[in-house]
Amino acid sequence: MTKRILVTGASSGIGLAQARLFLEKGYQVYGVDQSEKPDLQGDFHFLQRDLTLDLEPIFDWCPQVDILCNTAGILDDYKPLLEQSAQEIQEIFEINYVTPVELTRYYLTQMLEYKRGTIINMCSIASNLAGGGGHAYTSSKHALAGFTKQLALDYAEAGIRVFGIAPGAVKTGMTADFEPGGLADWVASETPIKRWISPEEVAEVSLFLASGKVSAMQGQILIIDGGWSLK
Repeated sequence: MTKRILVTGASSGIGLAQARLFLEKGYQVYGVDQSEKPDLQGDFHFLQRDLTLDLEPIFDWCPQVDILCNTAGILDDYKPLLEQSAQEIQEIFEINYVTPVELTRYYLTQMLEYKRGTIINMCSIASNLAGGGGHAYTSSKHALAGFTKQLALDYAEAGIRVFGIAPGAVKTGMTADFEPGGLADWVASETPIKRWISPEEVAEVSLFLASGKVSAMQGQILIIDGGWSLK
């Protein structure tokens, strides 16, 4: 049976790598992003949609999924609290936390009817460390990690598998502004493996979690940070 998967942030970065890999493995992929449709081959369906707006059009378009990948997220330029406005903080939380919660609320209802389903939240090393982002990003990712763990505990007996992935420095469109010779080189030098992580490497972790081969795992947040959090 072909499994249906919804990936948010599917036009670039980790979301694009996830969508591409799942398509290659024969999944039916529904991708949502505010940017334009990516050029992908296979059973791919796309909706261009701002995830901070009403989510009902997404539910009408894709009413049921087997796997939900809450991947979309935004950074905050590493700003401390006094450099962030209340509106900026709200916007960060809206996309990084509130949207994943509301998407999960809807699709979890469908999953419970079938007593199966997998939810994968894109956390971050900033989910349990400071310095992976600014105040709003770090706080929102901490919140997403807490949501992931509580959701996993509450619905484990119902057959719903919930995981998080916590990447470190991933080379995506969000980090493309880090100029070589500056912050980009510093991040690589500070990472024990001495390089950035590719979106494809994070996608492989997603595929592993979605495969159903790890049925005894529940609520884990898998770190893929090149050893950053070991320091």
